Amino acid sequence: MVIDNVRNGGLICSRCGKNSMQTDDETGEFFCRKCGYVISDKVEDSGPEWRSFSKEGGADPTRTGAPSSLAMHDMGLATVINPVNRDSTGRPLSSAMKSTIERLRIWDSRSQAHKSEDRNLRQALNELGRIKDKLAVSSGVVEKAAYIYRKAMEKNLVRGRSISALIAASMYAACRNTDTPRTIKDVATVANIKRKDIARCYRLLHYELDLKMPVIDPIQCISRISSKIGLSEKVKRDASEILRITREQKESAGKDPMGLAAAALYMACVKNGDSVTQRDIAEAANVTEVTIRNRYKGLKTS
Repeated sequence: MVIDNVRNGGLICSRCGKNSMQTDDETGEFFCRKCGYVISDKVEDSGPEWRSFSKEGGADPTRTGAPSSLAMHDMGLATVINPVNRDSTGRPLSSAMKSTIERLRIWDSRSQAHKSEDRNLRQALNELGRIKDKLAVSSGVVEKAAYIYRKAMEKNLVRGRSISALIAASMYAACRNTDTPRTIKDVATVANIKRKDIARCYRLLHYELDLKMPVIDPIQCISRISSKIGLSEKVKRDASEILRITREQKESAGKDPMGLAAAALYMACVKNGDSVTQRDIAEAANVTEVTIRNRYKGLKTS
């Protein structure tokens, strides 16, 4: 790959005086494209080092280690002392060295959580990992939730409040921020916390951290509901079209997106002749049948 250095500094050739220097990353040559004068044949690579220094060579990235993560209380940068009492050659350690290494392990574990804030963060992120597994969300959502909780700790919002409720509210805020279709009721169910407690902590985070939350698109909820009751692709497309028309007419403002999606799916099922009851869709969407009937009447008139 040849890079033109005229834009990056405007270097001039010392032989012909032209402003036409180039760099070839493959051969490592720094030369003039007019007269061909080579100034240097070695270029330092400023990219990451991927070599493993093994006999086979290659591009093995194992030496770079695991990436840092906000979802770990130490961001993945802590020291790890091997629990196996052997040296680098595989021989067992002496009794004196064993006691020394054991003391190092104890002080290493103490140093990682010696303050109450560190212990709080470790407990909260452990709870976050448990919620993540039950909600089946991506790692990006978890990183966002951990970021929100760390910001809440910086503003001292954790003191005097439930760690479980605050980390659950952070997860719900991360789902809202990343357009992940998870309701507050879903988070409350998997976290085993009352919905009103999570809602209270969410309002606190929204106000104190000045979070900018996008409006949830009910079309994103269609796939989640239909996959639970096995609806056809034709029904999903018709429901998406119904919601699109409703949004253009501004009839969906201020209404629960999950209830709207459930009502649109029921309307699409009626249109296509599928024998799906309101109760089936209500259980899949985690809403009541009354909500579906009310939203269905609104969609019919729009």
